[in-house]
Amino acid sequence: MEKLVTFKGWLLPLALIFPQIVISAIFFFYPAGQAIWQSLFIPDPFGLSTKFVGLGNFEFLLTDEFYRASFLTTGIFSLLVTLVSMVPALFLAVMADRLIKGAGVYRTLLIWPYAVAPAIAGVLWLFMFNTRVGVVSWYLGQLGYDWNHVLNEAEAMGLVVVASGWGRVSYNFLFFFAALQAVPRSVIEAAAIDGASFWRRFFTIVLPLLSPTTFFLLVVNIVYAFFETFGVIHTITSGGPQQATTILVYKVFADGFVGQDLGSSAAQSVILLLLVGALTVVQFKFVEKRVHY
Repeated sequence: MEKLVTFKGWLLPLALIFPQIVISAIFFFYPAGQAIWQSLFIPDPFGLSTKFVGLGNFEFLLTDEFYRASFLTTGIFSLLVTLVSMVPALFLAVMADRLIKGAGVYRTLLIWPYAVAPAIAGVLWLFMFNTRVGVVSWYLGQLGYDWNHVLNEAEAMGLVVVASGWGRVSYNFLFFFAALQAVPRSVIEAAAIDGASFWRRFFTIVLPLLSPTTFFLLVVNIVYAFFETFGVIHTITSGGPQQATTILVYKVFADGFVGQDLGSSAAQSVILLLLVGALTVVQFKFVEKRVHY
């Protein structure tokens, strides 16, 4: 019979969770409360006083065409980053799972890009695609294609998507590879004996068994695209050209730290928080129905 552990009194359980409560209060609840409070005010140009405007900052944002355009930009950007990071990761994980010789070295090399910070990744890709000294842009010029992400909106979006998804491939690879290792070999061998090809076995047996991992990575990568890609965008395009790569999190920075409109920036952060929360709830409510645990 299994023995249950019980605590006498409430002091010990409180002491155990107290450090986490303090950390959450300092680094999450307090900043979130400050953002909500500051979103109700407009500071003067010199930052010496503030004026209470209630929901005025939110009303202004919802009527601003540039802010509404950033919603569409963020949606396209997050979808592309998720696809660019998850599809290659799944393919590499499947190939690594089949590899026999040198498997350890191959897997280690695939994990390395995850150690590169987003800002550093942005600098690396910027050097490769620099319009003057970039090696990739030079080769494209030799092929007759004039690469210029500084002026071309589609090229700028493509570059930040690839740079953002590149470092995330390693993270997704780890989870996909671990999930593939957990797939029962007996089921795959039985399908192979029945004459099913490799890709048929993958789509009918392996992929449904990977659905919990795929769903988890879908949620995590969308949240990553919303928040953690700031460094890539700031180093490569700074939101340009013509705000073509200005996603919501970068607009918070541009309006708050560059434009010094702290009230509008705080209101944007509140809207971003609610948007990501709502998106996560929708994913768990509808997408999770196709997950087979």
